[in-house]
Amino acid sequence: MKKSLLLSVLLSGSIVMAACGDDTEPADADTPDDAEETEESADDADDDEDASDEDADEEDEAAQEDAPQGGTVTYGYTQPFAGIFDIAHYGGQDDALALGLMTEGLVGTDDELLPEPNLATWEMSDDGKTITFHIEPGVKWHNGEELTAQDMAYAWQVIAHPDYTATRFSNVEMIVGAQEVKDLEDYDAEATHELEGVTIIDDHTIQVEVVEAAPNTLLNLWTNPIPSAHYEGLAVAEMEEADQVRREPVGLGPFKVTNIVPGEQVEFEAFEDYWQGRPNLDGVIYRIIDGEMAGELVQQGEVDIIDVPPSQAVDLEGVDGVTLEEIEALSYSYIGFKLGHWDGEKVVMDNPKFEDKRVRQAFAHAINRQGIIDAFSEGYGTVINAPESVVSWAYPDESTLTDYDYNPERAAELLAEAGYEDVTGDGWLEDPNGEEFTVNFMAMSGTDISEPRATYIVQNLQDVGVNASLQDGQLFEFNLFYDLVEEDDADIDLFMGAWGLAADPDPSGLWREQDFWNFPRWVNEESEELIVRGLSEEAMDIDYRTEVYQEWHQLVNEELPMIPMFSPTTVYAIDSEVGGVTVGVRDATEDAHLWYRNQ
Repeated sequence: MKKSLLLSVLLSGSIVMAACGDDTEPADADTPDDAEETEESADDADDDEDASDEDADEEDEAAQEDAPQGGTVTYGYTQPFAGIFDIAHYGGQDDALALGLMTEGLVGTDDELLPEPNLATWEMSDDGKTITFHIEPGVKWHNGEELTAQDMAYAWQVIAHPDYTATRFSNVEMIVGAQEVKDLEDYDAEATHELEGVTIIDDHTIQVEVVEAAPNTLLNLWTNPIPSAHYEGLAVAEMEEADQVRREPVGLGPFKVTNIVPGEQVEFEAFEDYWQGRPNLDGVIYRIIDGEMAGELVQQGEVDIIDVPPSQAVDLEGVDGVTLEEIEALSYSYIGFKLGHWDGEKVVMDNPKFEDKRVRQAFAHAINRQGIIDAFSEGYGTVINAPESVVSWAYPDESTLTDYDYNPERAAELLAEAGYEDVTGDGWLEDPNGEEFTVNFMAMSGTDISEPRATYIVQNLQDVGVNASLQDGQLFEFNLFYDLVEEDDADIDLFMGAWGLAADPDPSGLWREQDFWNFPRWVNEESEELIVRGLSEEAMDIDYRTEVYQEWHQLVNEELPMIPMFSPTTVYAIDSEVGGVTVGVRDATEDAHLWYRNQ
């Protein structure tokens, strides 16, 4: 079974600091284009497909029965991890990878990004407002405690608590009573508060009532339990920095933590009582490496699984001992404008620098997005004009959007229309008030293409007369980069980021006025209305919901609070001695209990 997709700046979105397109498929080579399929033949085809799936499953099971036992595998990443190893508190892909090895949720997602049972099955009431979860009995936490309904209730209570320090409240706010707890002024800082809509029926059955039915309730609802016994006596405000999270984390996944070297390495050992059976491996090492050496380290056997930049993937093609796996990612990259700030409760759009959308549109035309893919990603990736991954069913019809193709002449026209001209004759544009117009571009370090790509983007802007430069003349390490972006550092004008997305395309969490992770700090009344409509009762009709998201993407495409860059193709380099690895749209930690190493 598949783990649920983690939310990072990952929720309705994750930082890949991490998300529909063309659903046509090539016709079978031996099937004429005008062939008609009768209902009977379709049923037969379905039966054949089911039989094929069953055969494949039996083959997979047989292969796993014969899988070598023992050994370790090293999973690499190129940015230091923050070390927040609690599913309800982590912030980015750096910690999400470790969490993917050590914890799981009640609900998973299938290949169509729809919910499927993992640690629990469920029933939903006819009115769509009550979900009853039946938790798999006998599932053990790494500390030996059994997973119970109390652990799921506790997770919701923690996230709804007024002292909760992370940003997952949007995933519990639909629960009856959650907002009331969040708004408490007189509350117990040393304990959690029960939510009115949550009822524990028995140790393995829990019922949750939501305020109103929505088409994405099951995917948006937080369904990752946390170990209540492990955190007993710990105040919610203290959890994120506590030893129970930072040094002695407890999960219920296939591997448990044995040692942590902060920011550098996490060592795991096989969890003997894992609910799907002991893993094939003895252990896994999650290791932070120099991104410029990723491909080389795989060849040397220092790293066994890693997401490699396309520039390095090309060098690994045909290399003995290395297997390359490609997948279109549930994510997108973007360049964001800083349009305002976060006041602690909501977004305030008060920065006049880019308030004229013609300037934002000019910047989009000035940047050669396809050129970036070709020059720095070896052609891996798809240029997009909407903030969505091409693998999502909600990716809009591109023909209805403005294509911000690389067009420096159009960029110059738009800037001139907005009143930007070179008044002093020094080659740089001044703003409509005649003031110097400078732009700081902030980008992240991490791989061998990071600096040349950032320099390329700056040059694109300079080519249309914009006095652009790298912020502080440098790139920023992952965690510092996002610290400054989150804090709305006054020096940031533009920043390059990426989002790993949730299975459901609801923009909530990233784009509303109350969303902390709305990093461009964009507020738009029509956007708010469309997002609400996308979760309305009418949106239970998938066609209606698709139309709403089409409208929303058209609005964002016009207003352009960010420049969508591309939906990436992720390439994983895997040591050929390692088997059982499933490369997913988010990462390659899925079903890690099936990994094995040929001895």
